[in-house]
Amino acid sequence: MTDPRRGIWYAVAAYLCWGLFPLYWTLLKPAGSLEILGHRIVWSLVFTAVIIAVRRQWTAVRSAVRTRRTALTLVAAALLISVNWGTYIYGVNSGQVVETSLGYFINPLVSVALGVVVFGERLRAVQWVAVGIATLAVAVLTIDYGRPPFIALVLAFSFGFYGLLKKIAPVGATQGLVIESAVLAGPALGMLLLLHAQGDAAFGGVSAPHTALMVLTGIVTAVPLMFFAAAARRVPLTTIGLLQYLAPTMQFVLGLVVFHEPMPASRLAGFGLVWLALAVFTVDLLRRNRRELIAPAV
Repeated sequence: MTDPRRGIWYAVAAYLCWGLFPLYWTLLKPAGSLEILGHRIVWSLVFTAVIIAVRRQWTAVRSAVRTRRTALTLVAAALLISVNWGTYIYGVNSGQVVETSLGYFINPLVSVALGVVVFGERLRAVQWVAVGIATLAVAVLTIDYGRPPFIALVLAFSFGFYGLLKKIAPVGATQGLVIESAVLAGPALGMLLLLHAQGDAAFGGVSAPHTALMVLTGIVTAVPLMFFAAAARRVPLTTIGLLQYLAPTMQFVLGLVVFHEPMPASRLAGFGLVWLALAVFTVDLLRRNRRELIAPAV
């Protein structure tokens, strides 16, 4: 399916949604990160199950889990995405939005490294330079924070490995999300019931709008993924790769402007190195793709 203009708008919509996530998660306070994560999983299952039913895609879902390898891969993917979601929610609601943005700036370079390690892909010299600069950036930020940027690293590597597993077991975005949510729904529901039993749950006890926002986490989770899947079918991955920086850029700006997080010179230097690494990597990718497009057919 080729419709580049519509595909670009779908991609922009997906990344705008992801970029605005920090504003949404803060609206869910005083719910804790674990409670928000539990509701995100449960309501994602409900919403995606409705979508699957409307589209009559249950046969495709059953086919996806019929193969043992695919089923185990999706279980592992579910565990990774739960770590990613939980870490992100914790990062936002603990006032570390800027560090969460760092995770998604680093993520493309983590994916490159995984391609080398797992698939034996070979990097060009310029790409090695980009990876080296990114590694230096993490070292600088470690010195600035007084610790490794754990939130950023967990986000980058969990989503990197999640993408790797989704590549191994190609399943549609909605089908994959309903399976992953189903894997996690039992433990998530158990955790939510425990929180309610202990009197530590905010759901239903704050206000009607707060309860509605908790329920809507399923839609908020699934809709950007559906936009992204629609974009990926219509535009080149190179274009997707360039647009993916929109979300962490928005998160970075929100962290500074809306949440007023500190940005000392040493931390800004670390981010500057990350942006330099991404610029080197992106320019090299664009040049290579341009050469391939203009190369004469043999």
